[in-house]
Amino acid sequence: MSSPHLDATPATMRGAVLTGPEAIEIRDVPVPQPSSGELLLKVEAATTCGTDVKVFKRGGHPRMLKAPTLFGHEMAGRVAAMGDGVDNFAVGEAIVVANSAPCLTCEPCRRGRENLCEDLAYLNGAFAEYLLVPARFVERNIHRLPNNLSFERAALAEPLACVLHGIDACELDRYAALGPVEVLVLGGGPIGLLFVAALANLGHRPVLADPNPSRLEAGRALGATKTIEIARGGSQAAALRAHAEGGEGFWVTVEATGVPGVWSDAIESLRPGGLVNLFGGCAPGTSIPLDTHLVHYSELTIKGVYHHRPDTFRRAIALLADPGFKVDALLSGVRPIEGVVDALQAMIRKEALKVVIRNGG
Repeated sequence: MSSPHLDATPATMRGAVLTGPEAIEIRDVPVPQPSSGELLLKVEAATTCGTDVKVFKRGGHPRMLKAPTLFGHEMAGRVAAMGDGVDNFAVGEAIVVANSAPCLTCEPCRRGRENLCEDLAYLNGAFAEYLLVPARFVERNIHRLPNNLSFERAALAEPLACVLHGIDACELDRYAALGPVEVLVLGGGPIGLLFVAALANLGHRPVLADPNPSRLEAGRALGATKTIEIARGGSQAAALRAHAEGGEGFWVTVEATGVPGVWSDAIESLRPGGLVNLFGGCAPGTSIPLDTHLVHYSELTIKGVYHHRPDTFRRAIALLADPGFKVDALLSGVRPIEGVVDALQAMIRKEALKVVIRNGG
């Protein structure tokens, strides 16, 4: 049985195909047709992110994709067609699709750690006109857009969901007995700035450290109570501690760069009893030295934090639908699918934070 379609989807579409390290080809490829349980998304907006930059530079990702492949994973759009058995959506309906779907049956899932699912399925291919959404995603991780939420803002749900998962891991209630918590955020890229905005929205006091003055300015606009201009590469822990209230270090630090030297600074920026959230992912095989005396006698909590959970994805959509949550400054412009390479290179040059990729620009 044929599927209902939105404006009769064409036979081919344009898409950005990753073919290797820093190699992308814009190709005409077949528009996939949804089978039973599947859905075809007409991509209205996709946003670039730091993970896309890593994928672009490295030519792939050890968990999410292998070249050659369509890529891009932050997306929102409309239902273009549905396979048999999909009856809970309508053609033309505005939706946002998460980039992963847990199995919900393994032990991590049953313990509420769906981001660590033993069979976590990933979805890529948002830098294209259409995207086939597998049945598991249709069943578990598609969300309708609130009426007041634009496609561009909705595409930010994935990184914001990761940030909200990261904030949950910071255990801020544990440190908030004396009032709002001063939280050091290392790195003023899109993820670091989303941490700043979300922490400020919760009433805490984010402090942003970054080498780039324009990113510090963006941080102040998003709610940073203090900014620190630092050099690149790390070895600045003592100076960071001095910027904390009382000059003895921070109770909570979030590392959002994925630079090994900054991981070390993040750990050493804490005061006794503090918690560090090592959110920025380093390259596989990376290691850092660890001062075991410091960790032991200062009772530091060190956490690795990865990805998002279904709960944080739902919360991210609700937060983005709030016009008082000011994140539009993160979107540095709109480019067509043919402009994906330019967008990623602009991010590498620190000239853009996030770029909206939209069919037709």
